[in-house]
Amino acid sequence: MAELAADPTHTEPPLKRVMGPGLLLLFVVGDILGTGIYALTGRVAGYVGGAVWVPFVVAFVVALITGFSYLELVTKYPHAAGAALYTHKAFGIQFLTFMVAFAVMSSGLTSASTAARAFAANFTEAFHLNLSSWIGITLVAVAFMAVIAAVNLRGVSESVWANVVLTCVELSGLLIIVGIGLWALGFGNGDFSRVVEFETGDRTALGGVIVATTLAFFAMVGFEDSVNMAEECKEPSRIFPKVLLAGICITGVVYVLVAITAVALVPLQELGAGDTPLLKVVEIGAPAFPTRIFAFITMFAVANSALINMLMASRLLYGMARQGVIPRVLGQVHPMRRTPWVSIAFTTLLAIGLITFVGEVRELGGTTALLLLAVFTIVNIAVLVLRRDPVSHQHFRTPTILPVIGALCCGFLVTPFTGRDRFQYVVAAILLAIGVVLWAITHPALLRKLRLVRE
Repeated sequence: MAELAADPTHTEPPLKRVMGPGLLLLFVVGDILGTGIYALTGRVAGYVGGAVWVPFVVAFVVALITGFSYLELVTKYPHAAGAALYTHKAFGIQFLTFMVAFAVMSSGLTSASTAARAFAANFTEAFHLNLSSWIGITLVAVAFMAVIAAVNLRGVSESVWANVVLTCVELSGLLIIVGIGLWALGFGNGDFSRVVEFETGDRTALGGVIVATTLAFFAMVGFEDSVNMAEECKEPSRIFPKVLLAGICITGVVYVLVAITAVALVPLQELGAGDTPLLKVVEIGAPAFPTRIFAFITMFAVANSALINMLMASRLLYGMARQGVIPRVLGQVHPMRRTPWVSIAFTTLLAIGLITFVGEVRELGGTTALLLLAVFTIVNIAVLVLRRDPVSHQHFRTPTILPVIGALCCGFLVTPFTGRDRFQYVVAAILLAIGVVLWAITHPALLRKLRLVRE
């Protein structure tokens, strides 16, 4: 198995370990909660009808199975590069490693860009601004991304504590929705019989659930970002298993309750229109509740998704640069703030490009899920391959059947047979093509550096 050796002359300072179990749990919950449920619930309902909770349950199960694979790998190799590192250790193919790293980074950027546009949409609602035009929404989203970059550059401690505050805000918003649902159920308001009705158009019920799951899965991604923070966690091999599984289960339960409430209170046609479906739930289910306050909550929720995804993308590039897979300039750490400032700048520029040239929340969210499902397929296979690579310390071990099921499920959800929007494949292909070009440019220089290191 070929591995890239670390450069012995590399003297960048290590990342600062600031995350214990509590902060890591808030990181996981905060990353999974957010843009997906706040902005795409109505879009998912458009595919499957009132039984909108079913795709979220399916997405939760697939995410949980893949989460077990990530647990074995992150406790076995507690380093920042995540899926790309696992791919490199399992297969030793530099091009595949590079493309997995680029796909994960791209998924973080498409997710953050989705959040930025959802933030801009809720910003106009909160302040009643006439910024419905494409240019106005784009300008707000770009300015928002610049603020996220500034927080990221400031330092991981500031970023993590900002995540704590924003996670509490976004969780409170979802609990408000659940509370409204319980209130409506107690007073006989709403139509809870809709939650078992399937309206899938020309598709069968199974076909509708499958295509809806390809979008609902965007709401469950985020747990994989936490492994890229391994070098900033205290005792990662010990704390990850309970924290990651608890985070996935908490968010899964909240999502199902929110989905049931939304479809019971809001007609499907209204729920599927626009990028602020949960705001409609508040307007109909609790008309006395100040909608401007909930719009602010939604803004903070999607802001958290953007912050965590930009943290992940920059740390992933940093980790791969330290491993020598991509140019080492991307691994430069700011001497004062101890943050990977070059990677932060690079990922911010790419995110601004996506905000400007792709735009739509649904396409960006679906592309995020598509890229990550492809990566999850490889990660589930890598778990089985790396069973032949023992390590000296104790680590979590997942039952063998789970990565097998995970690889099959994730691999199927990547295929066009699910009914996924073809434009998502186009966006993903463009992003990966950029990765191929970067590989072609950097590969000769990387080979020369690798020879020097080995000599």
